[in-house]
Amino acid sequence: MSVPSVAVVAINHFSPFHFSVPCIIFGDVLPGKKLFNLKICAGEPGTLRSRQGFSIETSIGLEALEEADIVIVPYWRDPAERPNQELLDALVAAYNRGALVVGLCLGTYVLAYAGLLDQRRAGTHWEFEQDFVARYPNVQLDTNALYVEDDRLVTSAGTAAGLDCCLYLVHRVHGRAIANKVARRMVIPPHREGGQAQFIEQPVPLSTRDANVNRLLEYLRNNLDKVHSLDDLADYSLMSRRTFTRHFQKATGMSVGAWLMSERLQRSQELLETTSHSIEAIAEFVGFQSAATLRQHFRSKFNVTPTEWRKTFQSDSPGRYQGHSPRL
Repeated sequence: MSVPSVAVVAINHFSPFHFSVPCIIFGDVLPGKKLFNLKICAGEPGTLRSRQGFSIETSIGLEALEEADIVIVPYWRDPAERPNQELLDALVAAYNRGALVVGLCLGTYVLAYAGLLDQRRAGTHWEFEQDFVARYPNVQLDTNALYVEDDRLVTSAGTAAGLDCCLYLVHRVHGRAIANKVARRMVIPPHREGGQAQFIEQPVPLSTRDANVNRLLEYLRNNLDKVHSLDDLADYSLMSRRTFTRHFQKATGMSVGAWLMSERLQRSQELLETTSHSIEAIAEFVGFQSAATLRQHFRSKFNVTPTEWRKTFQSDSPGRYQGHSPRL
């Protein structure tokens, strides 16, 4: 098997972290074993400098994309700025001749500007979801996936998801065993469960412009463990059921059931992160009928189990590996 060639596109105002991820993984990450031929190419003329003062010098231009097996755009500086046409044309040409074209984080925008993602699935950083959807309504944005592949077009979520995506590409080309070796050497998991949903901030509004609804929200937060019917809550608010549901929807933008579910899941996250209570106890504290019900709704919302969430966000000894050191 010939060694695949990888072209990483450098731009001005590049992000040092995003740029370094493919350079590390597709460089000489395993001593004595050449996995890829890495080339750094200038995606635009002029000085290539990060906002932090790092600079890149390369004699290779976009001609590297003409022969690369994998082309990676690790970042883009401004979603509102259209990349230069020469870069966009080079990406389209690389894809048309059979290359794998990759956009990490906001690099997804560059692929979208090139028209490569029309009618295809893609991923990008969750903070830019609304902006991306507004700009590219013909792209099927997956707002949860850490990375997405659709017909040789691979895109990833933000920042550290670039690591997940690049390890996926190593797995895709060289298989699981090699990808696992690369992950061990970098001291990162070869595969992370779940997706962006576990990292997206989705706070339930603490208050509204309706004072009566605000008093009710405070009451509900203090009594999440109880069963709340619409009739009981309407009586508590001194309204008819119909008037109450209309006021609640107008004030919060959510139905009572949806608000309670969001609040209970958010509270369960906090308890999983900050306490040692069992899943059964947490389910009772936040008002789920059973641990099984909590697990069902938690996985449906965040694509991970409560136990997996706790392992991710709770650690008694940060940085300490409980077990044998991985072999390098």
